[in-house]
Amino acid sequence: MRRADVGDATTIAGLQLQVWQQAFSDVLPSEVVLADPAAHAASWEARLSRGGAVLLATEGSEPVGFAAVAAEPDGELAGEIEVIYVVPRWGRRGHGGRLLAGAADELRRVGATSGRWWLPETDGASRRFAAVAGWSADGAARAFDTGAGELVEIRYSGGIDLVAV
Repeated sequence: MRRADVGDATTIAGLQLQVWQQAFSDVLPSEVVLADPAAHAASWEARLSRGGAVLLATEGSEPVGFAAVAAEPDGELAGEIEVIYVVPRWGRRGHGGRLLAGAADELRRVGATSGRWWLPETDGASRRFAAVAGWSADGAARAFDTGAGELVEIRYSGGIDLVAV
């Protein structure tokens, strides 16, 4: 795992599109799942230019997942994990745990003392993963009109004294 830079925008966009197509095609509209890879890479290039850590996980030389965290914690010193994605075929190999621990490191680096992570209500695998890491739903929820239905996310909160195994 390493910190991503602007030159990784195309790789990160490709990983995100793979995850959306393989794991979220039933909850995201087709125009999101089938987004133009170049346009999506441009949005990641802009995001990487603004700051906030983005971590890239690899297996050998193969990119397999990524995590992004907010640049700064809010007034409560709770940092936010924006996303952790591992391409499904690379799942169950420890990449998610290493990305979560790396994201926690980045949150501590910017002064956060705890973390939050919004997860789709229908994403049982990620919600179980967060629970195993010691995070729990804190009662907050939000809903988005995706254009193809409503996407509800549940906020998970937890400590950031995590270690990759």
